[in-house]
Amino acid sequence: MLNVTVWNENRHEQQNEEVRSVYPHGIHGAISDFLKGDHRVRTATLDEPEHGLSEEVLNETDVLLWWGHIAHEEVSDEVVERIHNRVLDGMGLIVLHSAHFSKIFKKLMGTGCDLKWREADEKERIWVVDPSHPIAEGIGEKIELEKEEMYGEHFDIPAPDELVFLSWFEGGEVFRSGCTYKRGQGKIFYFRPGHETYPTYYNEEIQRVIQNAVAWAAPTKRSKPVYGNAKPLETISAK
Repeated sequence: MLNVTVWNENRHEQQNEEVRSVYPHGIHGAISDFLKGDHRVRTATLDEPEHGLSEEVLNETDVLLWWGHIAHEEVSDEVVERIHNRVLDGMGLIVLHSAHFSKIFKKLMGTGCDLKWREADEKERIWVVDPSHPIAEGIGEKIELEKEEMYGEHFDIPAPDELVFLSWFEGGEVFRSGCTYKRGQGKIFYFRPGHETYPTYYNEEIQRVIQNAVAWAAPTKRSKPVYGNAKPLETISAK
């Protein structure tokens, strides 16, 4: 059983009745509900002290899930640095939907992470392009979402270590919608769907992907590598 923290800026739910009707307990509440059966889950939001992500909380977190949209710049640089260090030390990070523009994802990617977008109630077809990957376990050839926000290429990210999902949209665009990365000892998964006005996080296949991603992103149990000046393992012959 992993220690999982689900972070959400929680602004749309407070300001927009349409979003509140879809996610009455917040996006973080919806996600934590389907993870609770398998993990010890806590939630954190932007307006809590230290955004709910104190050193103690992060040190106890195996995998952090991140959803943000309209308040990226309100996230403290100090907290971002704290998360960054934890990822390098082995904490898993799952970045959801519009969190592609979060400070932490851009810092880890080293690119602008920009893209095309459109809100037009269009179908999204999420194709599994790496069926052997553990994040795709239990998913068929594709996931179909009746309505979602469109994200389109070019997506300004580094080439993924692994591309698990590729989305097609009714308007014709495609998008790299399931990407994995490793940074230091930590594993990162970016997963595209999850616009706040659609009930995407109630979809059982989307839930299965996120559940799989949490298991995949879990820290390894091995010791952290030792760096710096090293004594020789064998006797070095005098030259």
